[in-house]
Amino acid sequence: MDIHKFSERDHSNWEDFVAQANNGTIFHSLAFLSYHPPDRFQNHHLIIRDRSNIIAVFPAVEDTDTIISHQGASYGGFVFKDNLGIHTIYLMVENVVQYFKTKGYRKIVLTQPPLIYYKSPNQYIDFALMKNDFVYLKRDVTAVIPLDSAEPLTTFHSDARRSTKKAIREGVCVRISDDLPHFYDILKHNLGMRHNVTPTHSLEELHKLKKIFPEKILLFGAYIKEKMLGGMVIFKANPRVILAFYISHQDKYQNYRPVNLLFYEVIKWGRTQGFKYLDLGTFTLNMAPNWGLGRFKENFAARGFLRDTYQLLV
Repeated sequence: MDIHKFSERDHSNWEDFVAQANNGTIFHSLAFLSYHPPDRFQNHHLIIRDRSNIIAVFPAVEDTDTIISHQGASYGGFVFKDNLGIHTIYLMVENVVQYFKTKGYRKIVLTQPPLIYYKSPNQYIDFALMKNDFVYLKRDVTAVIPLDSAEPLTTFHSDARRSTKKAIREGVCVRISDDLPHFYDILKHNLGMRHNVTPTHSLEELHKLKKIFPEKILLFGAYIKEKMLGGMVIFKANPRVILAFYISHQDKYQNYRPVNLLFYEVIKWGRTQGFKYLDLGTFTLNMAPNWGLGRFKENFAARGFLRDTYQLLV
C-alpha cells in the first residue's frame, strides 16, 4: 500500500472519494473542514492507495506528538471504500500506524462514525483497530431514530404522543427557516443557563457552514404565527443519516411543546427525503450518562448506538 500526505492537488479526488465511500460523512469533507480558520489546526490528512487506487482517506490534525482524527469534527477516522475485505482493512490500519510511527508521533486518537452511517455496515475496522493495539478511549452513546415508520406518532411513547398532539392543537407549526440569528440567541441562552457552555459553533461559523452547504444544513423552526419558540439545526450527514446538531427552545413557551412537534415533523420530512436514520446526538459525555436526556430521546423511539473513540500509544 502507498500512504501519502494530502496536498491540494488531491482535493477533488478526496471529495469524490468521500462522497462514494462506505462510511463518508459531511464531517470528512474538506469543504466542511475548511470552515475552521487556517491557523486553528495543523492538518495531516492521509490518502491510502492500493495498486494506485484510493481505498481510504484519513482526515487528521497534529497536536504536538499526537495525531487526532479529527479535532474539528464530530467524526474522523478511516473513510474507506465499500466492500473492502478484512485483510485489506487490517493492512490499511497497520500501514497508517507505521507511517505515523516513522514520523515520530507518539499517540493516535480517532473517532469512527457509528454503524448507521455505513452504506454496507460491518465492523472490520473495529477488529483491525483492536488487532493493531488500539484501545477504547471512550464509548459514548448516540440516540438514533429509525425513519421506517409511515406514521411516527405510532412509535412515540404515550407522553411524547400527547405532547405532540398538544402542540398541534395549540397552533404550533414547523417550517424550514433562514432565521439563524434568532435561533442562535435561543440556543446560546439555554446552553449558558443550563450548562454554562457556549455552542460548538459561533453564529459566524454557522452562517459560513450554511453558505458552504446550503442544501445540507437546514434550520427547522417551531412557530406560533411569526414567533419562533424553538428550532432544530439538521445536518444531512450522508445519504442515509440526518443529524440533529442543535435542538433548543425558549423555556417560557414550553407549555406549547415545540420540541415534540419539531421531532415529529423532522422525522416525517426525513423519511420522505429517503433518509434511514435521524441521529439525535449523544446523551453521554465521556461515558457519563445524562439519564433524563436519554429517557427523553427514547420517548421518540430512539435507541442507542456506540460512538467509539480509539487511542493508540505508538
